[in-house]
Formats: sequence, C-alpha cells, structure tokens
Amino acid sequence: MTPPSSLMLSQTLLLPPNNSSPKSHHFHSHPFCSSLRISTRRTTTTPPLSHSPKRFLRLSNSSSKPFTVSASSSSSPLQALIFDCDGVILESEHLHRQAYNDAFAHFNVRCPPSASDPLHWGLEFYDVLQNRIGGGKPKMRWYFKDNGYPSSSIFESPPKEDSDKEKLIDILQDWKTERYKEIIKSGTVEPRPGVLKLMDEARAAGIKLAVCSAATKSSVVLCLENLIGFERFQGLDCFLAGDDVKEKKPDPSIYLTASKRLKIPSTNCLVVEDSVIGLQAATKAGMPCVVTYTSSTANQDFKDAIALFPDLSDVRLEQLEQLLPNVLVAE
Repeated sequence: MTPPSSLMLSQTLLLPPNNSSPKSHHFHSHPFCSSLRISTRRTTTTPPLSHSPKRFLRLSNSSSKPFTVSASSSSSPLQALIFDCDGVILESEHLHRQAYNDAFAHFNVRCPPSASDPLHWGLEFYDVLQNRIGGGKPKMRWYFKDNGYPSSSIFESPPKEDSDKEKLIDILQDWKTERYKEIIKSGTVEPRPGVLKLMDEARAAGIKLAVCSAATKSSVVLCLENLIGFERFQGLDCFLAGDDVKEKKPDPSIYLTASKRLKIPSTNCLVVEDSVIGLQAATKAGMPCVVTYTSSTANQDFKDAIALFPDLSDVRLEQLEQLLPNVLVAE
C-alpha cells in the first residue's frame, strides 16, 4: 500500500512542542515537533557549516557535569575517539527500509488486507518512523496497532490473538534481519566518507578507538567486519552494543561503560554521533560530542554538539584535537 501522507503518533509518542527559537543560526529545530500530526514531506535543507571549530562551541545544559569554555589549555586532552555505528560508520537507514520492504513483499503483507499491493514503507515515512521508534519489532507493533494487522502468507486472515500477532512480527523481523545481512555482505555497501581515514589517524597518534552502538551485537559485528575491515575491528580498544547495557540511548550507560573499560575519563573521550538521541547519551555521560548528520537527522536540534559536519571527509584528527582544549568539565 502507499504509505499515508502523514504519520499520526499515538499518545505514547507525543512530541513536546518546540516553541523556543534556536540559540544559534547553525542549528535548526526539528520540523516535525510542531504538532501531533507529523508530515512526511522531506526537507533537504541542511544546517550551514563553518570550518572554524570555535564557532561550534556550545555550553552543554544536558550533562550532569556542565561544560565550560577555557582558553588556558594549550595541548589536546583527546585520549579516546568513540564512534556510533548506524548513521556514523554506515548510513544504514535506507538499507533497513529496503530489508523491511523486501520482507513485506516476500510474505505478501497487505495492510489493510484489501490493499492491492504489499505494504511498502516510503522514504519520507521511514525517516520519521526510525527517528521516533527504536527497534524493528516496536516499529511493526506500532504500525500494525495503528493501521490494523495485515493479511499475509503467514496468516491468511489478520491475526487476532496476541500470540499470533507476536508470531507474525517475529517471523517478519527474523527474515528482515537475514535480508539486511545479505545486503551488508553483498560488497555494495561503503562506509561513510572519512571514517576509515580518521580511525587510522587516531590509531597512528596513539589515541584509543571504540565503537558504541545501540544495535544488536551480531548486527554491529557484521557491519564492522565488512565495512571497516577485520583488522580494524579486532584492533578496537572497546566495542559495545545494545546487548551490553540495560538501557539504550539516550541513556548514557553505554558511554559510561566505555569510559570504564577504556580507563579514560569521560572528558578525555570524544564521541562521534549522527542523531540527537546519541548526542544526548554522550553529553549525559559528560563526553563532548561532534555530530556528522545524515539526510534523515540533518534538521534535529544539535545545540549541545561541539561541532557539526555533513560527513567526515574533510575532518582531520588535528581539528578534533583543537576542539577539546576548549571544553572542560567544571569543578
């Protein structure tokens, strides 16, 4: 079916209104926060950038240890560089969407059952959905609860019992996961620009490297082995996935755990994220964070990031090292 032109979120997904103006013209409030009905019209405007790191300095108001600006430090305290995976190392949203749509087609999922074509999640629709609901099964549960459970080759008639509904979602998610792995292993997927170069620069400089992803471990391992290579993956000083912590981002648990395992204070770690959820997790852990946004996150509110980049292709380790002397934790 053709996705509706708008996505109505239930009360559990109520978005807080954003009536305050941005603190800086470098950052834009999220276009979807003005009402319950979320338009799926795609916005291609991206925040203007500056090549001067100092123009991106922000005072963090979300960390329990607020950042203050200092001009007294003359050398970089950068000791660890921590990358998110999905959206930072890999721009994966369109790959997940493709895998879901392939699953819907494979099982002839029709929602509503009278639809002439299998369910298809469009680009704009999925951009909103994946930025609001984490995890594949929760996405489908929400969608089918809101639009009605579908007919399929799994259940000819829409399932009515909770156990059958969960069976449907389990089968779809398992098939989708295998399809996603096939896409990753196909050799057609490339890491985002500049990622490998920055990792190699950090390693050569003696800076520790880590990857902290909210995705399941098996999925992240597959991505890293295929995208950054087995040698780089094995050389990571710390690797954490969603399975390793009880709470997912924006909870800071994964970054606090990384700090302990690396044996490096939070303030000497620099996080690279792509979304406001990841940014919040980093700043709550007391870690400065730079954002390399994607097309689906470009208009989120990144006011607490210390730098903002469209990708890492022109970013050098020296630039990042120059950022940290200006961001110290208040005593």
